[in-house]
Amino acid sequence: MDASRLFEPPSLSRVPWDELQELDWVRALAGCVQDPIHHAEGDVWIHTRMVLESLLTMPAWRALADADRLAVWLGCLMHDIAKPRTTKVEDDGRVTAKGHSRAGELMARQILWEMGAPFALREEVCGLIRYHQVPFFLIGRSDAQRMSSEISLATRCDLLALVAEADMRGRHCADAERILLEIELFRELCREEGCFAEPRSFASPHTRFVYFRSEGRHPDQEAFDDSRTEMVLMCGLPGSGKDSYVREHFADWPVVSLDGLREELEVEWTDNQGQVLQAARERAKEHLRRREPFVWNATNLTRQRRSVILQLAADYGARTKIVYVESPATELYTQNRARKAVVSEQVIRRMASRWEMPALTEAHEVVLAVRG
Repeated sequence: MDASRLFEPPSLSRVPWDELQELDWVRALAGCVQDPIHHAEGDVWIHTRMVLESLLTMPAWRALADADRLAVWLGCLMHDIAKPRTTKVEDDGRVTAKGHSRAGELMARQILWEMGAPFALREEVCGLIRYHQVPFFLIGRSDAQRMSSEISLATRCDLLALVAEADMRGRHCADAERILLEIELFRELCREEGCFAEPRSFASPHTRFVYFRSEGRHPDQEAFDDSRTEMVLMCGLPGSGKDSYVREHFADWPVVSLDGLREELEVEWTDNQGQVLQAARERAKEHLRRREPFVWNATNLTRQRRSVILQLAADYGARTKIVYVESPATELYTQNRARKAVVSEQVIRRMASRWEMPALTEAHEVVLAVRG
């Protein structure tokens, strides 16, 4: 199936099943078993077909603008994309696919990037996949307010509710009506919190930053900003243009560069990186102690990796900005081959399989420098 066809507004009357099966990640859904308690209809391919056919009948989806309708359609098509990788038959015979939502987000991001999907569409779809099960169970949880706020900063909650509803209508299970009610309650919660069709608003970036790092804090409680310095955290695949961005926008700032430290310490990409990371932390602490704004320049592709560095900055009272740099896949591979420190395409693809976009829950500010 030609990539451009996949990113056109979907038909209101039919799903192009034959064309979709030209895609290997669609074909992989067939034969992937599911637990009959939650999916008596059959395997993941049968379920996905039922989900999309159900979506076609939903008036709220049909009434959406073309771009939103496409995002929901792709979210439904790809919502269980990682089940072939995560499905396991447990010792008691039950079938599980633990972690398939997060794994699906990562798979979809890499697939859609390599297919040349528009950035905004890709990230909307990835957010829908990551959170597609949350409306099933959020109501009644102690963190419902926080979770709905988090989701709204990553994807639209109204679109997420449509994906969840289609997911539930496209299956056979005993508790379908109960779950559909949970989805309606999710909609009501998001409306009450002011984050149904738009991101949750906060009094200031610092208020948002503190809220997502504090237990028991109300999102409307404004936080006093006592930041004393600033750290810019670069983020992006090798060859995406991070160094060029730093030279253009932070020419006078000191830079903690992992590439530079590898060269200085004579450590290869394939070697243990502990020495490099420790040296980077020590240099960052020097800047933080002097209250000197600086740039941390590395790939920083996962939330876990970013969180360690961002927490270090927060401990020293620094404002944090993530600058995410992205190039189209074909351009990135070309740029990488022209770098002094070339990273193999195999390594880049492996890194892309773990690639998580920075979120506004992580830092005071996220800047998107996306080309193409």
